[in-house]
Amino acid sequence: MNISPFFQDLRSAYQAEMDDLASDSEGNDVLRKRLADRRKELGFLLSMLQTAPEMVAVVFHQGFSFKLPAVMDHLLTQEADEFPEWSSLADAVQLSPWAQDLAKLILKEPMGDWFMTVAAALDYMHHKHDAKMAAHHAQADEAHDEHGHDDHDDHSKVKHSDEAGSDARTREEANADWLSEQGFDRKD
Repeated sequence: MNISPFFQDLRSAYQAEMDDLASDSEGNDVLRKRLADRRKELGFLLSMLQTAPEMVAVVFHQGFSFKLPAVMDHLLTQEADEFPEWSSLADAVQLSPWAQDLAKLILKEPMGDWFMTVAAALDYMHHKHDAKMAAHHAQADEAHDEHGHDDHDDHSKVKHSDEAGSDARTREEANADWLSEQGFDRKD
């Protein structure tokens, strides 16, 4: 699957937003509390649907279930001006009851349909990535248990470390871009 540049950019920004919400300065898991707070701020956040969709989309974290992954995979190849109508995704995406109330508010907005499609795609990518990582870790654990040691060579450990460093740099760049857009000077 070839993810469009639009979703590639948003994926890293969305992940950075989720990472930022996940823990406080002491490393405590505060994701639920912060998501609840963000959901209460939805009225204010509506002005950001198009300019910073990743910051608003987090309110739907775990609010979607995906019945037709192939439809979502195809959606991820589309650019921002090619999205289908939100209502056309009804067979592929189902909202949790609590998320339906949020969606009703958003769908009243001029960019509501577009945003709901973006939010569903971001949540889908986030969970798809989590599932891949869980499967990868399960395979590694299984290989370790069967042989009493890791089957992964040092090269794969270096590659994983490089990927983690690249992800961190991408998140830092996304954060710096956002701060710059808000009028703050870059630290560069």
